[in-house]
Amino acid sequence: MAMDRMFETVNKRAEEAYQGFKESSHHCASIAKASWSELRSNGQFQRLQKPVSIAIILLFLTASTVAFIIRRQKLKQLTARPSTPTTPRLEKAFKTPQREWGKWPASDFRMPKPDPYPDWSIEHTKPLPYRPFRYGPKYHVTMGLRTLKLADWIELDNQFPRYHADKTKRIAEKGSKLCGTAPEAYPAAVELLEELTEYLPARYPSLFKRTDVGIDNLWSGESFDIVRRPLAEDPMQTCARLVQDDLAIMIERADGQYYLLAGCIVLPGFWRMQDKFGMPLSEIHTAGNVPQYKEKLEKGMMNLFRRLKPEEIVSRHNYFMQVDDCLSWSTSIGDEDDPDRERTWDTAEKDRAVDHHYYRSERQSLRRLPRTGGIVFTIRTYFHPIKEIAEEDYVPGRLASAVRSWGDDVSKYKGKEKYGEVLLEFLDKKHEEQVARGLDLSREDEVRAYPF
Repeated sequence: MAMDRMFETVNKRAEEAYQGFKESSHHCASIAKASWSELRSNGQFQRLQKPVSIAIILLFLTASTVAFIIRRQKLKQLTARPSTPTTPRLEKAFKTPQREWGKWPASDFRMPKPDPYPDWSIEHTKPLPYRPFRYGPKYHVTMGLRTLKLADWIELDNQFPRYHADKTKRIAEKGSKLCGTAPEAYPAAVELLEELTEYLPARYPSLFKRTDVGIDNLWSGESFDIVRRPLAEDPMQTCARLVQDDLAIMIERADGQYYLLAGCIVLPGFWRMQDKFGMPLSEIHTAGNVPQYKEKLEKGMMNLFRRLKPEEIVSRHNYFMQVDDCLSWSTSIGDEDDPDRERTWDTAEKDRAVDHHYYRSERQSLRRLPRTGGIVFTIRTYFHPIKEIAEEDYVPGRLASAVRSWGDDVSKYKGKEKYGEVLLEFLDKKHEEQVARGLDLSREDEVRAYPF
């Protein structure tokens, strides 16, 4: 009787396992199913001893599992995208650190020298294809934190010349409005400049060279002396000239809050540093009407800032739509410098043709400076015509689903009312075209995974 019960249990588990493999991999399922059918058709289950039958079943299940794992590993190797980092839990509650707010004991941590970015070229290295939107029907408001390897702190690509030109022009025209450093944040700004001076020549040796007094840009011919005092310019401006990111430093004060006290925000798109400078973290977000910040983001964000260690870097991604082609400032929402005009989506022209629609995505990173304890916030913007990214497999269908999932608050924040109908009509059409030509929707997770 015990043997009969064991046989019935194994038989049941084998059937369940086969069904699971069938759903996850047609290839593995075909192996198991063929073997199962053969055993049943020739009556071996009745003729063989039950222990032998059990062993055969387990053997085929093991073989199927191994085949499935090997196939998945091969698919991963063929997928042309960087690995997806894991999500940390830094935003969760934690024990209050044993130190006085506003006073940071210097850490002896030093950023390890990164390996050179593989085959990096200012002509040929394309921007990474970040597409951080998910299928609906529900849009989740979260911090979406992901761990970063220390070597991946700063990303540069063949768009560097355009970003460098835009930054150089805008800093010359309105540097004091875009960049600034409060006296109490100056040591942190200098520390950031020193960190970039060590990191960039090691990571991008064909673009930067470390010198006795600083760093040279081999492409532009610029030389930066970081040793002389006083420095030639605000250290945040120098930092901004070296990378494609906008940069900010948040400093903790005695009240335990983090304040924006240093930054060079040159390519923001929708906000101005002069409006946010000196604000605490929470006010920056509430003043910007970030949806559900108080309910879902504030507590986790404060936990993150207070517990982030110098040896950790975290990142997050967001995305927006824009109905003009200006990387630095979205002119459709109003004049950047007009003091009498509110800069909101209300001023944008409605239902512009899709040729004017642009996809704007930010890859943001956070790391703590070891000596001063300032939190460095990098904001790398990726900017593409919607018509360009809609040619990528799976993108138009997933983006259309994501846009439809926005609640009223998110839709207002992102300006959906001004472009939604035109954008969705276009994306639906491109999705239908991809399906018609045979795109296998079931393979999307094998080909691209968040945030790509």
